[in-house]
Amino acid sequence: MTELSALPNIGKTVEQQLNQVGIKTIRQLNEVGSKKAWSKIKGIDDSACLNKLYALEGAIQGIRWHNLSEDIKVELKEFYKSFK
Repeated sequence: MTELSALPNIGKTVEQQLNQVGIKTIRQLNEVGSKKAWSKIKGIDDSACLNKLYALEGAIQGIRWHNLSEDIKVELKEFYKSFK
């Protein structure tokens, strides 16, 4: 396991997906941001869901995704809907 799996919400599968799309460090994840990282994962995994987007944002913020602010959840949900 690498440093990404040390973040909240990032398990082995998500870490592998991030690595597949070229995101291999916490710094890279922070620079790319949750929306772009999720979009890249969606390109290789059509089943990427809203919870994965929340998980990525939570990882960037250093919190469990359940604890994201409602404003952030609404913003991310709108972004997610644009892919439907």
